Amino acid sequence: MALRQEMAKSLLKTSSLSGRTKLLHQTGLSLYSTSHGFYEEEVKKKLQQFPGGSIDLQKEDSGIGILTLNNPRKMNAFSGVMMLQLLEKVIELENWTEGKGLIVRGAKNTFSSGSDLNAVKSLGTPEDGMAVCMFMQNTLTRFMRLPLISVALVQGWALGGGAEFTTACDFRLMTPESKIRFVHKEMGIIPSWGGTTRLVEIIGSRQALKVLSGALKLDSKYALQIGMVEEVLQSSDETKSLEEAQEWLKQFIQGPPEVIRALKKSVCSGRELYLEEALQNERDLLGTVWGGPANLEAIAKKGKFNK
Repeated sequence: MALRQEMAKSLLKTSSLSGRTKLLHQTGLSLYSTSHGFYEEEVKKKLQQFPGGSIDLQKEDSGIGILTLNNPRKMNAFSGVMMLQLLEKVIELENWTEGKGLIVRGAKNTFSSGSDLNAVKSLGTPEDGMAVCMFMQNTLTRFMRLPLISVALVQGWALGGGAEFTTACDFRLMTPESKIRFVHKEMGIIPSWGGTTRLVEIIGSRQALKVLSGALKLDSKYALQIGMVEEVLQSSDETKSLEEAQEWLKQFIQGPPEVIRALKKSVCSGRELYLEEALQNERDLLGTVWGGPANLEAIAKKGKFNK
């Protein structure tokens, strides 16, 4: 009897692990389904009713993409249509095999003020709130798992959902006068786009509790101090700060796309999977680059690593 119980536990664990791997590495999969009460097409129809702004994507030959939140009339707040477009751009980026890096920014020198209040007011029931929550958690989780090294360029304000979006990026850079603020408590809610979960990972549970419960205004100095951002850029000018962000990102994406993308996937596995499965996935990813063109070329050129 005891042996059968142990075997059942082992099978359950194996099944659970393989499910997580599938969710992590297959594109096009949602965190939620009808079993969770999530009906994606119905949510999309509701969001389509709230137009305004756009999500713009520019893919450069350098392998860096620039994703721009473009609704400056409302401090780049997310309309319903922008939420839909964000998912479309994430799907496009999932299929951009030449890509290595991504910069997320807002138009007109500010990042984003979160959700458009017109949509928030109209989607006022708990059921609507849960539906949008699941839609955006799904989109930003897929964004976070992109095999691209991503950085949020925070100019001006990143408020509410805008602050949450910054946490879905691998790194964050701020301009000297910019601020990040999770204002959810003052709106009578909590973060719902996955922001709390990711914030805890970035700055730890104690600091996250302070930031969220105090609705603290994180200026660039304080954000740097608590580890929320990597660096404070020199310029607050929209064009110059973007150039600085590109130069900062380039140091991490030098090399062939297949190697950079495998590294990002491997780090995602280490963060999200159990040890045994993360190690197996690391092994599988190695198989995609070991003996490949970049590996053979590096061995032929160097023989040894340069100190």
